[in-house]
Amino acid sequence: MTTVTSPLAGVAVGLSSVPDPVFSSAMVGPGTAVDPVREPIEAVAPVDGIVVSLHPHAFVVVDADGKGLLTHLGIDTVQLNGEGFELLVAKGDTVTRGQPLVRWNPAVIEQAGKSPVSPVIALEAAADSLAAVVEEGAVDTGTTLFKWK
Repeated sequence: MTTVTSPLAGVAVGLSSVPDPVFSSAMVGPGTAVDPVREPIEAVAPVDGIVVSLHPHAFVVVDADGKGLLTHLGIDTVQLNGEGFELLVAKGDTVTRGQPLVRWNPAVIEQAGKSPVSPVIALEAAADSLAAVVEEGAVDTGTTLFKWK
């Protein structure tokens, strides 16, 4: 069982509330999302693992069991071409849960007309493989978001 913790502080929102049909319909995979605080923050690793994909607006960390976690910082933020994001690690790096991976400011993303809501997705997971999914309420960086069987 993999425990996935929040890469951000903010308010948990269920995937169905994410303003993007690819995420809200769980096409990418099951999970939840965080509407982050509106201040400069660091997105951290939700599990111990290896960074297998890294973009300014999104990253995937694969844990020792081969489970990949996608964190997508905001919606349609790829259109910002990296503006407002600072990478703190490199693809291929081994990271520990809670280690800062990307520095960004959700308020700036919102001012650019994008939603800062950030999905945290269990890639290639069956919908029924997640337990105790947090879909509401305040979360801190490091709060458990869900467990992946």
